Amino acid sequence: MISTLHIKNIGIIEDLILNLNNGLNILTGETGAGKTLIIDSLQIATGGRFSKEMIRHGEEFSFVELSLYLPNHEAAIDGNIIISREIHTNGRNSCKINGRLVTVSELKIFMQNLIDIHGQMDNQSLLDQNMHIKYLDNFIGDEISPLKNEYLSLYNKYKDISNQLKNNLGDDKEKQRKLDLLRYQINEIEIANLKVGEDVEVENLRERIVNTEKIENNLNEVDNEISEISIDSVSNAIRALEKVEKLDTKYEETLNSLKSIYYDLQELSRDVKSFKEEMEFDEEEKQKIEERVDTIRDLKRKYGNDIEEILKYKEEIIEEVEKIENSEEYILGLKKELKTVIQKMKDLSIKMNKIRVKKAEILSNKVNKELEELEMKNAKFKVEIKFAENDIESDRKDVGAHCNVPNGCDNLYKTEKYYKDGQDVVQFLISTNVGEEDKPLIKIASGGEMSRIMLAIKNVLAEVDEVPSMIFDEIDTGISGKAAKSVGEKLKQIARCHQVICITHQANIAAKGDYNYYISKNVEQGRTLTSIKQLNEEETIQEIARISSGECSKVAIEHAKELRGVA
Repeated sequence: MISTLHIKNIGIIEDLILNLNNGLNILTGETGAGKTLIIDSLQIATGGRFSKEMIRHGEEFSFVELSLYLPNHEAAIDGNIIISREIHTNGRNSCKINGRLVTVSELKIFMQNLIDIHGQMDNQSLLDQNMHIKYLDNFIGDEISPLKNEYLSLYNKYKDISNQLKNNLGDDKEKQRKLDLLRYQINEIEIANLKVGEDVEVENLRERIVNTEKIENNLNEVDNEISEISIDSVSNAIRALEKVEKLDTKYEETLNSLKSIYYDLQELSRDVKSFKEEMEFDEEEKQKIEERVDTIRDLKRKYGNDIEEILKYKEEIIEEVEKIENSEEYILGLKKELKTVIQKMKDLSIKMNKIRVKKAEILSNKVNKELEELEMKNAKFKVEIKFAENDIESDRKDVGAHCNVPNGCDNLYKTEKYYKDGQDVVQFLISTNVGEEDKPLIKIASGGEMSRIMLAIKNVLAEVDEVPSMIFDEIDTGISGKAAKSVGEKLKQIARCHQVICITHQANIAAKGDYNYYISKNVEQGRTLTSIKQLNEEETIQEIARISSGECSKVAIEHAKELRGVA
């Protein structure tokens, strides 16, 4: 669960720490006090998008930190996981998990199974037909997961083979043009007779040639200084010391040191002379090195960043030439493999379809029961499943490529569609009144109805959902009275197995809270600040009364006590 949320410099929030608890956490407050900023901060901490305009005016950065208590999580340290994200006005973005820097995408992946945030935009996802199969499969869980994983592996192979077939087909002229190009490239690389590391060697040689005059002048100066001055000077010093070396041991020791220096200088002199000889390039040799450098650079420009890449590319195009030369045999092999893959996909699709059809009925019944308790007694929810045969109409965008091989796929999938998760097209339908036909959600449900449908689905999925924290931002939009009371009861049910954080404007929902918090804003020193306070029981009653009637009159207080008592 989320134990602590720390927010700095987001909107009107300067520095806010919110300690949360298990169960149902209710957040209330006046409009504009900063309730939505708290949800925005949680979304930022889960890897959501961030606009620089959200940074508090006059500040250089925003900071959000989450402390999660998850004793059984593999990443937990002493049962805790610390998530932080810091964003600066200059665009610098820093994300950390337990102090370790991660990318935004890594943070998003890590958090996707820890916090589920449901706001008004999630109602839009309920209207997206592509999401319906995900909701159904989440409900099914482990029974379908292994089949989906096996199918996805085949689906990727299916697309790869289809693309290979597409890329290897064409008329004879096209094949010949491709063969001519590939053979030319192979020949060009082979003629160069490249050796790994040779590019570095010839570049160094060329650099020496370009700087020959500079190198020679400086080596001559070094040679002159060593040969004509240093060696002669040390030699004269040696002869002088030899005349007195017997008079004192210290003279003898100095003499030995000088002799050692003399021999070292002679060795250095020989080395410098050798360097000078190495710098002697004739014009023909210079020309050859220049041509070699140009050849290697040209091949790098065409085929790879270094010689290893160029040689690897050569091996790849040799393979491609062999495929084209033996294209008929190769294509037959691909077709045979594709046929096997399609049959396996078909078999798995049928198995998944049977599971989905069976579970869809159970999900429909469960959601209908929830809707009845959410004061949608006449509503009838249905999960419709169609098997993608005979080119059925669908809005799904992840359809697999159709076979473009003339007479190459038999009739295996000319009239069928393959998606990443099978051949099923899942759609949520609803009839909100008796006697009406089932229609897609987008065509019939109002905002308030959509909120309750989403809550019904969330409540059903909560039984199998392992996400520890669920956040609802104004789930009560468009509802009131008994419907709001029912929503509160559903949130309370979900809170039995998940931590629930809910922002609400409804007294019936606020009354169900295990922990109630009041968010307010105040002006201090000419700046607006958001603050939050956990309410005690008396303060909770007063807040419920305020939400209910706008004032804390005696009648409103009694009504709040009644609501709280029912809770």
